[in-house]
Amino acid sequence: MYNKSAKDPVVAAVTAGLGAGAVACFSVSQGQNIFVAIGVTIFATTVALVLDRLFFN
Repeated sequence: MYNKSAKDPVVAAVTAGLGAGAVACFSVSQGQNIFVAIGVTIFATTVALVLDRLFFN
């Protein structure tokens, strides 16, 4: 009945990465270790992609 359009996973990854990266940049500017910020960004992006795949497909 409904036409499900195929989402591009690259667009979803870039969008999630930009959101998490913005928060990580602010954290680094406040003195957080850059490697912790990168780890948090990767983790948040991965969780966002998994949730997008599970709940919105």
